[in-house]
Parts: sequence; structure tokens; C-alpha cells
Amino acid sequence: MKKNQTFNVASYLPHMAEKMPTKKAVVFSQKGDSTGGNALTHLTFSQLNEESSLYASGLHKLGIEKGQRALLMVKPSPEFITLAFALFRMGAIPILIDPGMGLSNLLKCIKKVEPDALIAIPIVHFIKTFRRKIFLSIKNSITVGRKFFWEGTTLKAIREKGISDFLPVETKKDDPAAILFTSGSTGIPKGVLYQHGMFMAQVERIKSHYGICETDVDMPTFPLFALFSAAIGMTCVIPDMDPTKPAKVDPKKIVSDIKKYGVTTSFGSPAIWNRVGEYCVKHSLRLPSIKRILMAGAPVPEYVLKRFKNILSDNADTFTPYGATEALPIASISGTERLKTEAKSRAGAGTCVGKPLVGITIKIIKITDDPIPEWKESLLLKRGEKGEIVVKGDSVTREYFRMKEQTALAKISDDNTLWHRMGDIGYFDKNSRLWFCGRKDHKVITKNNTLFTIPCEAIFNRHPDVFRSALVGIGPKKDQQPIIIIEPKKGEMPRFLFRKQFVKELLEISRRFEHTKDITDVLFYQSFPVDIRHNVKVRREKLAQWAKKKMENRRKLTGDSRQ
Repeated sequence: MKKNQTFNVASYLPHMAEKMPTKKAVVFSQKGDSTGGNALTHLTFSQLNEESSLYASGLHKLGIEKGQRALLMVKPSPEFITLAFALFRMGAIPILIDPGMGLSNLLKCIKKVEPDALIAIPIVHFIKTFRRKIFLSIKNSITVGRKFFWEGTTLKAIREKGISDFLPVETKKDDPAAILFTSGSTGIPKGVLYQHGMFMAQVERIKSHYGICETDVDMPTFPLFALFSAAIGMTCVIPDMDPTKPAKVDPKKIVSDIKKYGVTTSFGSPAIWNRVGEYCVKHSLRLPSIKRILMAGAPVPEYVLKRFKNILSDNADTFTPYGATEALPIASISGTERLKTEAKSRAGAGTCVGKPLVGITIKIIKITDDPIPEWKESLLLKRGEKGEIVVKGDSVTREYFRMKEQTALAKISDDNTLWHRMGDIGYFDKNSRLWFCGRKDHKVITKNNTLFTIPCEAIFNRHPDVFRSALVGIGPKKDQQPIIIIEPKKGEMPRFLFRKQFVKELLEISRRFEHTKDITDVLFYQSFPVDIRHNVKVRREKLAQWAKKKMENRRKLTGDSRQ
């Protein structure tokens, strides 16, 4: 795309439609579509552009204008992609909230953002009917599917009133483009305000860093990434899965879609690729069409990366982009390189996430929980020192929508730019690679040391019967009692008589390492609670509450805090 074109991210569509009108833009592998009608099996770029125009002009005639906020709650489908581009096209601001966060958090997010319009499947309109106070700001309601007793119109009626040559409105680089909510897995859900220039910078950065081009066939298992597929000019295959439950994906369906459509690139949670990898190994399957698989959401386990070395072709690889909803991607590492760093990771060095991408600046600063209004060089730590990761660049977001306190905690002003505080702990090695050591909020401060989750958990994960572990702290904020919680491998949960032996073996391992030698309390948990978006981030806050109650009960019964 030429640099002198409009900064409206929807302008990619007319460009692609003119360049390759008959190429498939979206392929929908599921039975039926989100409207409850006949399945749209695919859309060409010409059709996607036309449908986007019809929806945009129809919504405009209804009264939705540039700058208005539209809550978009549609299942992964051609309609989702078309509607998102339609809203970009008309300069409206789509609001995307993960439905998996639960009804209570969902309603809080809607109330906070006060959308002007609602474009959603019937169940959302049903909820709106009985929770009217939450939806008081809604002026226009559009049902994607069959409308029943509630107010508003349907997407079908909107389309019938549209025109096929509605051009993208002029938007500036810093005009609002979308509000994307964080999952709330490590705090309250926050609405991240994206600008059109940020989206376009993301598209170009992803293309250039991973060598993605128009000849690729993409299968994004996270719905939002389907928009990048279309913008780049790839065919996008929408997989047959529930995106709110990636850990429960049917690997057979994923593999079937990859083979059927010749998928060359895909993005998804490590939880998905763990299941797909297991399935491929069990059935002696390879995926020769795949060039690259991007895995993100949490550190990818070593065994997942190793599996795919034998599943993918020799010239293909896995990649782990590092970032967050507020800034993605900012660094990346290939599976091949990651495996070379695993010996250090197993010894407690953290997880290597690679080097910063071109155009992205990453620094390490002193750890503090306080706001940092202005950038100072005195904040910086030396290479090798662990501190908070901060980042700036043209794809890094500048604020949370209507959340001044959270914005102040997350941003640092630096003349005309802003640094985003990732809320993660890390450091740079001598090769200028960034290492991730865990969330800042998950650090455990004891009398003698400050412990970080990833380096400590790696030591306990060395035990052959441990699936994963979680470090938590209980007690006073700066004098916490460190506790390691173990999720054993399936079938390895120890009975009471064998638990002492398991603990003894774990502590024998931990005493070999300086940073874990003082962790002496071990608890066991059947299956860790995880985040709703990727199903892989351990919810340590919830485990810490459980551990506190467990230890209090133990003291009452035995007077001893140990296993």
C-alpha cells in the first residue's frame, strides 16, 4: 500500500479488490453462519469490498456517523470481518469485547464505554432487553440474524438500503479507529483505544517481519487477527472452533482445515497448538503447507516447540511474538532459536522473547508500582538487570478509554511520544535479546529477596511429574511467604501418603538454585485456573487467595505451615 494514501485502515480493501478481485478473501469452514441462515462459504476480495460498502452506507443512512462508537458482538464469520471493515470505512469506532470474560465484566465494560450503536447476534439483544440501564446510550440497534420482540432493525435490512461504492471516509493518522478490551486476566478489563495509524503500522510490521505476503493462506484462531489477513491480501480461513475456548479446540478440525485449504500461516494460543501437536504426533501427521505458526498469549512450553520441529517442514518454523493488547508485536523469536535458550530457561533465566522489531524501542526501568509522569534517563537499568519492560513505537497505543488513572499508571510522557509500561519484568542479555520473567504484579517480596514467577517456576517444572507450577506470595506486602503451587501431570496427583515424598523431591531440586532455595512451602492443585482469552495464562491472583485459605486452615489444624 502506498504511503500517501489515507490512513483509514479500511482503504486496504478497495486496493485489494482492484488488484485481485476474484481471489478468495474469506473462507468459512463452519456449518451455518452467525446470522443463523445459510452458510457463506467464501467471499472474494471484490465481494468483501462490496459487502463492506453496502453495510457501511446502510449504517450511515440509519444514522451512525463518523466518530460514533459501535459495540460489535458477532461470532467469527464473514459477517464479523465485513462489519468491522464497514465501521472502519465509515469512520465509526468498533468496540470489541471478549464475551468469555463473563456477563458481569462484559456489562461493566459496556457501561464504561457507552456505545452509540449495537450490532450483535440475538442473544446480546435479548440481554439488552432485560438490562436496559446498561445500554441506555444505544441509539441504533442492529440484529445480526433473526430479530424477535426487541427494538431496532436487522443487518439484512441495512444491506438492502446500502450502495456498493461507498468509499472509505478520510481519517487522520491519530483518529480513533477501535476500542479493544483487554481480557482482564491480570486486572480489570480495560478499553484500549487504537488509532488508524497504529493499525496500519501493525499491518506493515507483521508483513515485513514475518515475510507474509498475498500468496499466503492464513488461519487466525483469534477473530481480530482475521482483519490483518484481509488487509495484507491473504485468503483468511475462519476455523471451525469456539474462540472463547481455545484449550478445548478439536485438533482434528484444525488439521483438516489446514490440509483442505493449504494454510501457510496461522496465529493462535499455545493451548491450541499443544492439542494440535499432540494429535499430529499420535497420528503421525505432518503439515507440509505451513510456513509459520505464531503462538502468543503466554510463554510457549518447550515440549510444544519440540513437537512442531517434527511436524513442520524443514523450511518452516514456529514464532512467538511478544506484546500485549496495548502494544503488539514488539519483539519476536523463532522456535528454533528459543529451543537453543531452553537450558538457560530451565536454570531460571526466564523466557527469551527475542529482539525488538524494527521501529520498536524497548527499555528496562526500575521497578515501581507508582505512576511515572515523565521520562528520565535515571529510570534506566543496566544490561542484565531485571526491571519493568517499557516500549514506544508507532503501533503502541496511547491511552485507555475513559480510564485516566489506569492510563497514568501505564504511560510515561517523553516529549511528543509516550512509553507504555508493559507491566512485565524482564532484562536484556549480552546479545540484545529480551528475556521475560513474569508479571510485575506477580512478584513475591520476601525478607531477603524479590522473586519473579517464570524463573522460580522453571526450577520446579524440572520434576518429571510436574505439568506446571505457580509461585504466589501471602502475608504482608513486603514480607511475603513464598509458596509454590504444583499442578501435576495428568494421573500424577499424589495421594496423601505419597505427597511428602513428592514434596521432598521438589525441594531437593529447588535447593540447588540460589533464587529458589528459600521456597519451602508446597501445595498441590488439580487444574490451574487460566485466562479466558488464551486459556494459558495462569490466574495466580486466584491461586494466591486459595493458598492463603489453605495455609490458614493448616495452621489451625497442625500449627505448622508446611506440607
